[in-house]
Amino acid sequence: MDFKTKIIKVRYGETDQMGFVHHSNYLKYFEIARLEWLSELGISYADMERDGILMPVVSASLYFKEPLFYGDNFWVTVKLKKKPKATIEFDYLITNQKEKMICTGNTILAFLSPITKRPMRCPNFLVEKFN
Repeated sequence: MDFKTKIIKVRYGETDQMGFVHHSNYLKYFEIARLEWLSELGISYADMERDGILMPVVSASLYFKEPLFYGDNFWVTVKLKKKPKATIEFDYLITNQKEKMICTGNTILAFLSPITKRPMRCPNFLVEKFN
């Protein structure tokens, strides 16, 4: 299941001295896409945390093809890679307004108990949403 975000515009503060979007911002863009997708599925990250489900990123990879610049418009496509168990894995594609591939990436998030800080299985309500 692929999900494409609304248009995102590069802000000046996201760029570096060379005028490129700083590499650290791409992980923020991935997070925006994940949260927007979960919201579209009717899943509130804040509610999950209140209900005792933590989801820290435990792995992240990025592959840059072209830079983004101040003022560029872009979209992030996020895809659930496989059925979640104790982790959930996403693939990403960032494309600019000219439909050029900018960046691809992957994140793995773990499901953790806030009490024990130990891994737990993906809650059933999430598994059902992802089917």
